[in-house]
Amino acid sequence: MSGKQKQNGAVDGSGSSDEIQRWTAPRKAAAALDIIKGNATAADLARQHDLTVAEVEGWVEKFLEAGREGLRAVPRDQDARFEAEKKDLLAKVGELTLQVDALKKRRVHPAQRPWPT
Repeated sequence: MSGKQKQNGAVDGSGSSDEIQRWTAPRKAAAALDIIKGNATAADLARQHDLTVAEVEGWVEKFLEAGREGLRAVPRDQDARFEAEKKDLLAKVGELTLQVDALKKRRVHPAQRPWPT
């Protein structure tokens, strides 16, 4: 590819290739949106930016899945956080129950105390 890729994917004619543009999340999202809107095809983007079609289509799939996940009533990552919190709380309840049981065993009944009450 001749020229330098700019942030928006355009190529300038300077022939300079010392600047490498990274495919950041916002750039990938913009590319996925271009494909979804019909402004470009995965093959066009792949050819234009020296990528594989599978790579570009993967971005679109990830983008769509994240959108679907965001529209769920209870997102899966939130379910995972709730399960982790539940596990931690149950462990704490178990620990406190053991402490209470140990204290009960150490407690002396009033009738067994060596001194008068």
